[in-house]
Amino acid sequence: MIFDLLIVGGGINGCAIARDAAGRGLSVRLVEQQDLASGTSSASTKLIHGGLRYLELYEFRLVHEALAERELLLAAAPHIIWPLKFVLPHEKGLRPVWMLRLGLFLYDHLARRKRLEGSHMVSLKGNALGAPLRDSYNVGFTYADCWVEDSRLVVMNALDAKERGATISVGARLTQARRENGRWLATLEDGTQLEARALVNAAGPWVSQVIEDALHVPARKHVRLVKGSHLVTRKLYDGPHAYILQNPDGRIVFAIPYEQDFTLIGTTDVPYAGAPGAVGISDAETDYLLDSVNHFLRTPVTRDDIVWSYAGLRPLYDDGALNASVVTRDYAFDLDAPEGLAPALSIFGGKITTARRLAEHALDDLAPFLPPHGASWTAEGVFPGGEASFEEVVAKLESEKPFLGPALIHRLARAYGARAEKFLKQAHAIEDLGRAFGGGLTEAELGYLIENEWARKADDVLWRRSKLGLHMSAEEQQALAAHMGG
Repeated sequence: MIFDLLIVGGGINGCAIARDAAGRGLSVRLVEQQDLASGTSSASTKLIHGGLRYLELYEFRLVHEALAERELLLAAAPHIIWPLKFVLPHEKGLRPVWMLRLGLFLYDHLARRKRLEGSHMVSLKGNALGAPLRDSYNVGFTYADCWVEDSRLVVMNALDAKERGATISVGARLTQARRENGRWLATLEDGTQLEARALVNAAGPWVSQVIEDALHVPARKHVRLVKGSHLVTRKLYDGPHAYILQNPDGRIVFAIPYEQDFTLIGTTDVPYAGAPGAVGISDAETDYLLDSVNHFLRTPVTRDDIVWSYAGLRPLYDDGALNASVVTRDYAFDLDAPEGLAPALSIFGGKITTARRLAEHALDDLAPFLPPHGASWTAEGVFPGGEASFEEVVAKLESEKPFLGPALIHRLARAYGARAEKFLKQAHAIEDLGRAFGGGLTEAELGYLIENEWARKADDVLWRRSKLGLHMSAEEQQALAAHMGG
């Protein structure tokens, strides 16, 4: 079979392009060397946001596009994306009140806002929003953005692409690709050969490596790797709101409620000069994040409070900025399409928030090289599971499956939305769901993840399809790994 589009990389950009292209009627094959969202796309701060601080960098187009996408995504995936209130304490000596007011005014009005509340100035004294903060913080601001289950959003893009006809292959590493007879002839590590009319290099941190080692095409743009690390601690405060904390170095750090029992703290921006691959948080980054929150919180946070950490590499487009924290978060394309030869589109940068729009732009650029196909459609499309609201799914499960209990109903509704019915519909008691692995994970749910969501190993389930690794004991995790064979 000759595919219209071969996509290299199973992160948010690659899967968003696969979804859009398949929905337009194009034949699509996506290959991912490891697991879906196994790199950058599962190591984010888990936010769908415009990027308030990008206004200081005059990235108005990026902020406008991201704010507009925020509304679309909230409507399209209400199970894995939901509103989150942020509290911004005013730090004397840094950004003055007038600057914060102006920035938030722009944030409120750069794009049409229908579902999220606007910003407000608030007194933090005698207010639950100020309770965790030191007494020196009297005034702050509130505004709304959205939380996202990042790796699940990647999987939902891939699942939608598959259901529209795309072929998604994990554990499939591209080793070589060459142009032949007006097409790309690609070879995978296992020897499989694929033919495609166009190729998209959405390999994230590996984008330059794919250009140089596999495609052998000229590179006119370059990637700049920046490491971002996060801490997960015990729950540091009550309430569903998050904090955006200003640091003296001009950066900001978030403190966000996480997985019911924890707080997520991040992120860092550290230049990375090594080869792309797995990374971890450094002692210096840990100290930086702890110092940041301890500057604001009245109760000290120590290393003993840390329960987990994660880090990832952001493949930013290298715009020549000297400071890693001000490198653009916008995306850039490098289209190599010599006359008469099959095109290759390489993607640099991007954000989870703008992946849907990036996919539209990518297909616009590739349209002249592809067979006639449908128009853009994803602005109105709903992700698998988003056919009903989170509240509707919860109410339905409470009515029809009360034996699950409130905590499990909440988790399943958040993870799968209306798709939870796929593995719950035949169950009339908890025992009908098969073996219990811990943390509420049952054999029925695990089977669904393996059959429908490309889960192959325990880590795929524990840290990407879910965050059950935070809720299961070491023994339970080991038992799951033994059951899955890795």
